[in-house]
Amino acid sequence: MTRTSERVLVTGTTGFVGRMLCASLTEAGYRVRAALRTAGKAAAGVECVLVGDIGPHTDWESALRGSEFVVHLAARAHVLGGSRQDVQCYFDTNAEGTGRLAREAARLGVRRMVYLSSIKVNGEGRADRGYTSSDAPDPQDAYGSSKWQGECLLAEAAAGSTLENVTVRAPLVYGPGVRANFLRLLHRVDHEGLFPLGSVHNERSLVSVWNLCDLLVRMLRHPAAAGGTWMVSDGDDISTAELVRRLAALLGRRARVVATPLPLLRLVGGLLGRSAEVRRLCGSLKVDIAQTRQQLQWSPPVSLQDALARTVDWYRRQDS
Repeated sequence: MTRTSERVLVTGTTGFVGRMLCASLTEAGYRVRAALRTAGKAAAGVECVLVGDIGPHTDWESALRGSEFVVHLAARAHVLGGSRQDVQCYFDTNAEGTGRLAREAARLGVRRMVYLSSIKVNGEGRADRGYTSSDAPDPQDAYGSSKWQGECLLAEAAAGSTLENVTVRAPLVYGPGVRANFLRLLHRVDHEGLFPLGSVHNERSLVSVWNLCDLLVRMLRHPAAAGGTWMVSDGDDISTAELVRRLAALLGRRARVVATPLPLLRLVGGLLGRSAEVRRLCGSLKVDIAQTRQQLQWSPPVSLQDALARTVDWYRRQDS
């Protein structure tokens, strides 16, 4: 049984994963402290501490004092430009910011730090099987590289200290409050947009915010988790075309999925300067969670279909 005296410092609490995690931790009996970049309203029962921007010089003293655990969610995920300065933002926040937090956590006697990383550390996908934690990292962009550096700096800070490090690599996360690509997909399906993906038979792993938060809470105390890198997903991979069809059915819309030869898709994508987007839509990116299931005795508590239905319910409420 969790003791209510145990405090968890959570970063990234203003995001949709952070909000759900704070609620899950509170329900599990932890005292939650939110590290905020700017002053804002927190969930009921959550203590707030201002830390400013997360980077190589962040002052974590007041946030970490009295905290037994840290869950580090905050990250820079979407830098619009491609300049050297834009790319450096990833490394300042995701790598050096994580390293700074980990070193301070070790110095101040934090028991365990859980770091939410990304499957992009492994790469952009492989056709034969899902990624496991034993696969060699092969990040293909600045975001993936910065998250990999963050993992390394956490492990380095924990070595030779009493801090236990835990890394969780997640694929695309969705649920109430989701933004970016998944929200754009919902909008397009809702407006019965055309998807030329009928000839695409890929497999992609997703993870709902409910399953991710359930595992993150488990990571705080499970003895086998310490020092490990763990994969998470809904445990049910899906093609992009099938995802469109399921969302359309839940929204009560037509699924306008048409078969288009893959070479033609790639050609058009290249001409429009959207080759990377076409690769993401057509390629496979799978996560193998067998080790997480077996060694942590964990299974996703919410099915893919139920999680999609809950997300669609949230989406509908936004337009009502």
